[in-house]
Amino acid sequence: MGKFVRVITKDGAVLASGINSTDIVDEIEKIHSTSAVVTAALGRLATGAVLISSMMKEEGSSVTLRINGGGPAGSLIAVAGSDCSVKAYVQNPVVEIPLNSKGKLDVGAAVGTDGLLSVIRDSGDKEPHTGYCNIATGEIGDDITSYFAVSEQIPTVCALGVLVNPDLSCKAAGGIFIQLLPGADDSTIDKLESSIAGMRSVSAMAESGLSPMDMLEEALKGFELEIIDEGEAHYRCDCSSQRVERALASLGAQELQKMIDEEEEISVQCHFCNKEYTFSKEKLKFLKKMQKKD
Repeated sequence: MGKFVRVITKDGAVLASGINSTDIVDEIEKIHSTSAVVTAALGRLATGAVLISSMMKEEGSSVTLRINGGGPAGSLIAVAGSDCSVKAYVQNPVVEIPLNSKGKLDVGAAVGTDGLLSVIRDSGDKEPHTGYCNIATGEIGDDITSYFAVSEQIPTVCALGVLVNPDLSCKAAGGIFIQLLPGADDSTIDKLESSIAGMRSVSAMAESGLSPMDMLEEALKGFELEIIDEGEAHYRCDCSSQRVERALASLGAQELQKMIDEEEEISVQCHFCNKEYTFSKEKLKFLKKMQKKD
């Protein structure tokens, strides 16, 4: 289980969340058998999704992050719920490219910069809100920061980090998400910029064993912090046989009949957890029959 904490500064000027997502990213690698650079990319995206979801107040709400910059990793998706569960998928799980000029995993090159980051927020009781921005660097954290500045005009800092062991398991992962609240004055902004400039990378903080609260205290040095809530975050896929049945039914009578004619049974695999669902010819006939009744 990952750990997260959400805080507000005592002066009410800054809202922030922090997370240790090592276990979540390790689960991503196990499920998708990702190469090191893809583990870092998808792990950052999933971590960012959890941080954003932790800021959503409505129970049952969710946020979906999708990024495709034309890089070899293809499309990456992460979906996080208000309970801070998350699931993730990548189009091409194995990408082998050289390290960047700093000797680190080149997430930006794996993701690419020719495309968009989309953010879909669903509060559960009305139409989802979808926003877009051009990819800034492909490094994920920079792109989320850019999205909030460009699309929602909210001054935001999103810093994410993933370290991968030689055996491809996750060594350490985490993130911080900081937003200025309305009414923050210039002195608060100056103090925040100074504090952010002096903090270590999230990867370094996570590797040294800092808790999410410790990371926020380092990022928000000089601010008095009050905990709003804290809890556990985890990787969880909510797929089910019923969901897959609804998806099959939505294909239409003609497509279902084609499956009935050509296959004795069909198997459908969930992109997020790789669980496989098998449907017999009789089940497909039943779905088609029920579709006619609807």
